[in-house]
Amino acid sequence: MFKKILIANRGEIAVRIIRTCKELQIATVAVYSTADKDSLHVALADQAICIGGPQSADSYLNMHAIIEAAIETGCEAIHPGFGFLSENAQFARLVKSCHLKFIGPDGDTIDALGNKSKARELMIKAHVPVVPGSDGSIGSYEELEKLGDTIGYPLLIKASAGGGGRGMRKAFSKEELYEAYTTAKAEAKACFGNDDMYAEKLILNPKHIEFQILADEHGHIIHLGERDCSLQRRNQKMIEEAPCRMLNDSLRKQMGEAAIMAAKSANYTNAGTVEFVLDENQHFYFIEMNTRIQVEHPVTEMITGIDLIKEQLRIAFGMKLSYSQNDIHIQGYAIECRINAEDPNHNFTPSPAKIQSLHFPGGPGVRVDSFIYQGYQISPHYDSMLAKIIVHAPTRLEAIHRMRRALSELLIEGPHTTQTLEFYILYSKDYLRGKFDTSFIENHLEEMISNG
Repeated sequence: MFKKILIANRGEIAVRIIRTCKELQIATVAVYSTADKDSLHVALADQAICIGGPQSADSYLNMHAIIEAAIETGCEAIHPGFGFLSENAQFARLVKSCHLKFIGPDGDTIDALGNKSKARELMIKAHVPVVPGSDGSIGSYEELEKLGDTIGYPLLIKASAGGGGRGMRKAFSKEELYEAYTTAKAEAKACFGNDDMYAEKLILNPKHIEFQILADEHGHIIHLGERDCSLQRRNQKMIEEAPCRMLNDSLRKQMGEAAIMAAKSANYTNAGTVEFVLDENQHFYFIEMNTRIQVEHPVTEMITGIDLIKEQLRIAFGMKLSYSQNDIHIQGYAIECRINAEDPNHNFTPSPAKIQSLHFPGGPGVRVDSFIYQGYQISPHYDSMLAKIIVHAPTRLEAIHRMRRALSELLIEGPHTTQTLEFYILYSKDYLRGKFDTSFIENHLEEMISNG
């Protein structure tokens, strides 16, 4: 196994990786910006190197500074976590060219799957179900207009290089098409430096279901079941659970096999996530593949008992998978709530403040992944997520009750957070019945805020 690795990230995912490395007796090197000098991952790592100023471009996106830190400290590999450089093909190639191991897929695979229109083409060739739409990139507005006439409305116009809901617009009629296209294209250019676009038929109010994949360098690929990530606000996930209450064994098997086919078609290695939408008629369609560890990976760990970071490290070192598909057994239910420093009463404005008082929940079946502590000053420069509260129980209803209890114990004084809003969601009759989709928060937000 690796003797020492560098973690090219911050916050709770950096802490999460350090914890597994400690158990495997792997030394860790943390990198940090000047804004993060007092962050928990800096204190927990065996070594820590400052790589730049508070702006991400000067630090966590500074490829050369990160690789220089890895070489200077004698690291053998770099774990990118999620966000920042985790899905950057250039970075993956640069790491490899410096005789270091990138803990993730190679640059060509990231390129193939990171460009959404290219990924769509790949899935069509592999006979993985995709949403009806353009075969690849859209060359002009006139081409988009013809597509709308052919497959009908509503349409979803998406940036090929997009993510996080950016560079994406809906057009419910031909009259709305031009503005949606030009706005999405401009946003894509501003956010990603790439205004290449594609379009799909908009599946109204679907379930968002993703399958966790593990693939080694010896041709073995397995899936670890699904996660229901339908509870979203502006395409950003808030609450995730596993397994999905709405899938029967037959549909789960079909989707799992499709996820493995998707990974095989891209010669995938390491951990990844195949994302699908599921319509009201139980038809599923591939939408994208994330070539990294996911924020919501703990729910899969809770229901399978598998440490996904450990498996990432083993695969990157060249080992075979520890498990076959027959070894994967889903036990119980898990739910994750992302606690963000945002004010739901004021359009989710970020709330960077000092943590005045802090108490995390505990007890049976409760896990907390976080990097904050009492007295910690939340930085305005990075993502607003403060913590993930994860629970596990034998049944879904027991898991909901356990999460209610955990959220009632959670105390974060200082910033505004999404805690109360998520607590309210757990009491919603529709959520309790599993009758929710990607429109749930949008449709219930006003009611939830007034009650909260």
